[in-house]
Amino acid sequence: MADENTEPQVPAQAVKAATAFVADHGKPSRAVVQNIGRTGARVVLVGDDGAMGDIIVPDPAAGEALVAKIEGLELSEWDRETVEATKIGAGHRRKMAARARG
Repeated sequence: MADENTEPQVPAQAVKAATAFVADHGKPSRAVVQNIGRTGARVVLVGDDGAMGDIIVPDPAAGEALVAKIEGLELSEWDRETVEATKIGAGHRRKMAARARG
């Protein structure tokens, strides 16, 4: 049985990607951690400039630990302020629409 007080493992690549995102898109950036089942958790990043990105981690606890490690990254929810902070461009919309069409 695992010790419940152990800190979640955060992949080094996730720390590197989140740090680069904040450096590229400004402070404060926001992070919304979403459980995606057996695959793990998705950490959706919203930069101060409105840019979006995401990182996959092993589980929600690792996502929250990732956010805590990065200076300038704040744990958030899909609340009004976070949604309004996103700026989704036409290129991103086309990319998402292509996935829906198959």
